[in-house]
Amino acid sequence: MKPAEALPSAGRAEIRIVAASPETARQVAETIRRSFATTEQRSYPAGSDGGTRLHLTVDTTQPSHPARSWLAAGRTTGDNRPQADEI
Repeated sequence: MKPAEALPSAGRAEIRIVAASPETARQVAETIRRSFATTEQRSYPAGSDGGTRLHLTVDTTQPSHPARSWLAAGRTTGDNRPQADEI
């Protein structure tokens, strides 16, 4: 049995990105950084095929700057009717 990992503190999330190339992993990490404050990424090899693992800690209580988060923009307005292109 694998030992239980300690949970991150409230408002934080641990993210692990696994990609075939370091550049792909960095692009995903950069996208996450646009929405959330993050710690410095930690990079590790992922297997014998040259893949990369990146680990980030995300603080969901602190939006990245500029402070417009896609989460805030994507919240529902209460209008749950389907849009014309969803029908």
